[in-house]
Amino acid sequence: MASKPPMGDPVQDAPEVAGPKHAAAGLPAIGHTLRIAQQQMGVKRTALTLLRVNQKNGFDCPGCAWPEGDKRHTAEFCENGAKAVAEEATLRRVTPDFFAAHSVTDLATRSGYWLGQQGRLTHPMYLPEGADHYEPVTWDRAFDIIAEELNALASPDEALFYTSGRTSNEAAFLYQLFAREFGTNNLPDCSNMCHESSGSALTETIGIGKGSVLLEDLYKADLIVVAGQNPGTNHPRMLSALEKAKAGGAKIISVNPLPEAGLERFKNPQTPHGMLRGTALTDLFLQIRIGGDQALFRLLNKLILETEGAVDEEFVREHTHGYEEFAAAARDADWDETLAATGLTREQIEETLRMVLASKRTIVCWAMGLTQHKHSVPTIREVVNFLLLRGNIGRPGAGVCPVRGHSNVQGDRTMGIFERPAPAFLDALEKEFGFAPPRGHGYDVVRAIEAMRDDKAKVFFAMGGNFVSASPDTDATEAAMRRARLTVHVSTKLNRSHAVTGARALILPTLGRTERDLQVSGEQVVTVEDSMGMVHASRGRLKPASEHLLSEPAIVARLARRVLGEDSRTPWEEFEKDYATIRDRIARVVPGFEDFNARVARPGGFALPHAPRDERRFPTATGKANFTAAPVEYPELPAGRLLLQTLRSHDQYNTTIYGLDDRYRGIRNGRRVVLVNPEDAAELDLADGSYVDLVGEWKDGVERRAPGFRVVHYPTARGCAASYYPETNVLVPLDSTADISNTPASKSVVVRLEQSATD
Repeated sequence: MASKPPMGDPVQDAPEVAGPKHAAAGLPAIGHTLRIAQQQMGVKRTALTLLRVNQKNGFDCPGCAWPEGDKRHTAEFCENGAKAVAEEATLRRVTPDFFAAHSVTDLATRSGYWLGQQGRLTHPMYLPEGADHYEPVTWDRAFDIIAEELNALASPDEALFYTSGRTSNEAAFLYQLFAREFGTNNLPDCSNMCHESSGSALTETIGIGKGSVLLEDLYKADLIVVAGQNPGTNHPRMLSALEKAKAGGAKIISVNPLPEAGLERFKNPQTPHGMLRGTALTDLFLQIRIGGDQALFRLLNKLILETEGAVDEEFVREHTHGYEEFAAAARDADWDETLAATGLTREQIEETLRMVLASKRTIVCWAMGLTQHKHSVPTIREVVNFLLLRGNIGRPGAGVCPVRGHSNVQGDRTMGIFERPAPAFLDALEKEFGFAPPRGHGYDVVRAIEAMRDDKAKVFFAMGGNFVSASPDTDATEAAMRRARLTVHVSTKLNRSHAVTGARALILPTLGRTERDLQVSGEQVVTVEDSMGMVHASRGRLKPASEHLLSEPAIVARLARRVLGEDSRTPWEEFEKDYATIRDRIARVVPGFEDFNARVARPGGFALPHAPRDERRFPTATGKANFTAAPVEYPELPAGRLLLQTLRSHDQYNTTIYGLDDRYRGIRNGRRVVLVNPEDAAELDLADGSYVDLVGEWKDGVERRAPGFRVVHYPTARGCAASYYPETNVLVPLDSTADISNTPASKSVVVRLEQSATD
């Protein structure tokens, strides 16, 4: 096959490939960070902005949710965090003139990278029914349009209120309050697509759907297992924490189908040693087959049970439930099945066991590599079993550590952004605000798409994010969105979702984290919760990108007043004037936020209570930590097929594309690549550099095709392939989801590779 780039994308996608790197950060990261920042912000603005990122008197990075320590470096940001800040603080602007020059039809042909590079939105924009161009609209008119559509619905449940993880606690609390006072629990959010499986498993097993470790626990650990996670790209500041843990004597096991440069060696750009030599982080790399993690942890649990003195019998007796049923299932674990499921050798698993038994304090960290499979919830339950066996929950230096992505995605859930709210939360809302919240469960992301497809939902309102690109089954999602009566997006920048609209559409421009938020009572602060349950303030300092921007709390408050009218007793106008009044109400509704305003005013913020971590108290139905037993599952692969996982490039944060390179994997100037093990490629007659179509195979018989991908021979696990999203979300069927959590199974898609029509 001849090598040609795919056709049709206005931005050239012509990948150039070199070998993968074996170290992350260092001088290249500094150079790339400064170059991107200066291109977007200029020299002076770069210095003023980056020095305020993640500082106690600055603003929280709009990127990942990794926590900050008490003592902070002057440059308390990573390469990808700097990219996120630069894109928000960019000097580029998308004005009404831009929309006059570019129709919606034209925008729909553009790549996500091109759209994002145009800059900050400056005015509210409206797409009338039948029109092909957005036009400027006043805020009052925009709220009138939304109120008109919402109040015309036959039921409040015909409205969907989606939330992205970058929304502040204050905005999230108001948003869910408005939705519930309007009369619906339809609050799908980005958690439904990422860590919902973690929350489901942890709530059942330990009683709280969050991690049980703080940052200092990593520094006390003897062993840290990093499974299904690439911190070098997705949470780069985590590498500094792992480096510090290594300096304290910790061992690190990496479990991943792909070798990741950041977990091989970290060249810390903040220290001379780091710049010159770096630190080898991983002591043992387990290159597991996609979806084999449950089988691995099940066999380890069997081996622990068979080792005299390995089980913490006192902890198991006093603090756990269901041990006998679990132990019976674990003892049935089979070596041959495990080796087939994982692709590992017996020697690797035995070495893992030796490291586990030598550790008194073990932490398991994970991300999407564990959460986006059909059997993700049983997999994470098995991780909990693994930790409970040796008493590694509620002990300093030990515990569960699901690493969240978006900056405040965990805080959104704490504030009530959830389609299945706990009765106690609704009771507290009713007591505080004097209305009866709906009690029926609402739609999650997948069910929201199905509801629009089936004409059961007619208004879609998104508080941030890029719903169309983030969701599975792209063709089905876009068709569903186009059936809506009205789609509304509260956004800072352009993205694909603005070009896939309902009959009418609105774009509402909002302040970013970096910008000053000035309301009637003065300059405001907002708060966020990081991945480890720490809550702290965020203060924007830059002049807003446009005088026409409103903050997210102001947008929600004004919309609520317009939609709910005089029947609402909620003081929406007061909330908009002074966010401290919102925090006063949060303090009375959400446990752990008592005296919120005073506590968040302290530098560094405060930790939310976590009963399993703090007291070894487990608020489950049994009153104890629950061992669980489930059949071992792993994806089956038909002959001539590969198991595809979707992932990010290094020039990417979720659906935001910062550039067309993936430096650590050796990819430049392109994103339409598929990484294939050379031995698999030889068996399938796939030459390096050839072009193929990725064709998804699913039980519904529908052909899902992603055309024009360059084959890259790469050291993946055998039988496994990898490619970037959102380009490959088209291959993830809407009904291919995790049991219990309903999270899209984006990490285990059966595909065949066909010669591309572009060859």
